[in-house]
Amino acid sequence: MRKIGLLSVIAAISVAAIVGSCSERAITADVEYNSEGPAAGSLIIAGGSLRDTSVVNRFISLAGGEDALILFVPTSSGRASFDTARTVSLLTSAGARNVELLHTYDPEVADSEEFASVIREAGGIFFGGGRQWRLVDAYGGTLAEREFRALLDRGGVIGGSSAGATIQGSYLVRGDTATNTIMMGSHTRGFGYITNSAIDQHLLVRNRQNDLLEVIEEYPSLLGIGIDENTAVLVQGNELEVLGESFVAIYDHSLWSGSRSDSLTLRNDGRFFLLRRGDRYNIKEREVIRLVGGGSRNPFTTTGD
Repeated sequence: MRKIGLLSVIAAISVAAIVGSCSERAITADVEYNSEGPAAGSLIIAGGSLRDTSVVNRFISLAGGEDALILFVPTSSGRASFDTARTVSLLTSAGARNVELLHTYDPEVADSEEFASVIREAGGIFFGGGRQWRLVDAYGGTLAEREFRALLDRGGVIGGSSAGATIQGSYLVRGDTATNTIMMGSHTRGFGYITNSAIDQHLLVRNRQNDLLEVIEEYPSLLGIGIDENTAVLVQGNELEVLGESFVAIYDHSLWSGSRSDSLTLRNDGRFFLLRRGDRYNIKEREVIRLVGGGSRNPFTTTGD
């Protein structure tokens, strides 16, 4: 049973924006909605400008604590060189004492045993911000990417902020090498830690709340997840929990009017709904588990409401 809602002040803004942006594309009724979280391990997916120490502390704890080996991957930044202390300060300032940089732009290096072997010793990987396609160019299809997945499979944690969030979806939005304003561009494959999903970031601060709509219209089986700055989701199995100070938007085509046979839709012909700190959501079932604040935030409607 789906019961959840929005803060009234956000709802008024969101509904106007959503209705004004809806496509005339016909909505199909035979789409399979089959997204899933990781079978083991944890994901911390942050929307950029992460300052909330409780989110960083959660990541460090899931990686094995302050002395666990954590690898910070700065590759999406595109920089020619890195000041290690400054680059890893997000983690070290929160108490992590064993953080190393893992970086190359060369997929041949990323495919080597010498480069990838250190990943087997780590309890956590954190992908930094920049342009997400650089992660695909460097690590896609390599031994390093396989070891990223193996870290997750053995119960470790993969985290990331901004570009490091988007790479965790299966469909890579803003993956065009020319500009980050193209939602469906030259790179479309993410690392897929949440299957059948598209993840966007800097959601409300950069007024991006409608940008995922074109992606879901084109690929309606995808679960869209939009995360605002200084906000994150913790994903364990199929359960998603919101962390941080702002909002997470869920884009579920199955709730769009006319998308399937049951009568549950979003109010006011909406195209997304918002979650906030403490809210929980089931990715596989596409159902809200817990809503902080109760039914007054419920954005859903059924026939007869």
